[in-house]
Amino acid sequence: MITETLKEIFTRDLNKLKEEINVYPDEESIWRTDKEVNNSGGNLCLHLIGNLKHFIGAVLGNSGFVRDRDSEFNDKDVPRSEVIRGIDETIEIVNSTLDSLSADDLNKTFPIDVLRENMSTEFFLTHLATHLGYHLGQVSYHRRMSENGS
Repeated sequence: MITETLKEIFTRDLNKLKEEINVYPDEESIWRTDKEVNNSGGNLCLHLIGNLKHFIGAVLGNSGFVRDRDSEFNDKDVPRSEVIRGIDETIEIVNSTLDSLSADDLNKTFPIDVLRENMSTEFFLTHLATHLGYHLGQVSYHRRMSENGS
C-alpha cells in the first residue's frame, strides 16, 4: 500500500531535515534572514512540523494538535534541541497515523478543503510529501548560505 512508501519518504526527509538543522554552524544562523531571504531555515522547519502535525496528525489521526501557523513564521531563536524534538515527534505522528489508514481511507476525499478542490486523501498525502521535499531543499540552501557567511 502507498502508506508504506509515504512513511519511508516522510521519515527519510524528516531525518534529512534534522541533519540540516544539526549542521548549521551555530544556533543564531538557523534563524538568520536578510533582504533576499524572508524565511529562515528554522522557520521553514517549524512550518513543516506544524503542517504535518496538523494535516496528518490532527486531521487524519485526531491527535488534538492545534496549529498556530503564524508562529511557524514568527517565532525566532527556538533552541535547536527543541526543533529537533519537534521533528522527532512529527516522525512518530506521521508514521502512527499512516499506519492507521486503510485503503478505503486513502480513497476518501480529504476531510478539509485545503487547495480549493476536492482531492483524495492519497493525493493530499502525496502533496504533503512533495511540500516537505520543496522546503527541505530551501533549508539546505539556507544552511549552505549560512556556512559561507551570507
